[in-house]
Amino acid sequence: MDFITEKERIYAEDASGKVIAEVTFPTHNGVATIDHTFVDNVLRGQGIAGQLVKLAADKIIADGNKIAASCPYAIEWFNKNPEYSLADIAPAACKINLHK
Repeated sequence: MDFITEKERIYAEDASGKVIAEVTFPTHNGVATIDHTFVDNVLRGQGIAGQLVKLAADKIIADGNKIAASCPYAIEWFNKNPEYSLADIAPAACKINLHK
């Protein structure tokens, strides 16, 4: 699947231009908050949401920002992926529990 990357959004479209997968991460004061993850029903269960969150996290870090999350899926993803160090996470801005 080919993803399109914008400043605060990564997404994929089907052949008709309909968005079929998306993650958004508005940035304010050096903290990008992953606030929305969407995968169309026909694509669920294929790991696409996880790919989107990882792509967003990598972009946020590459852009020099800290990561926060308000999207429940993203919060759970970060809890399961400890390779994203505390230095890259803005814990006061989200509900990520990195000490499970």
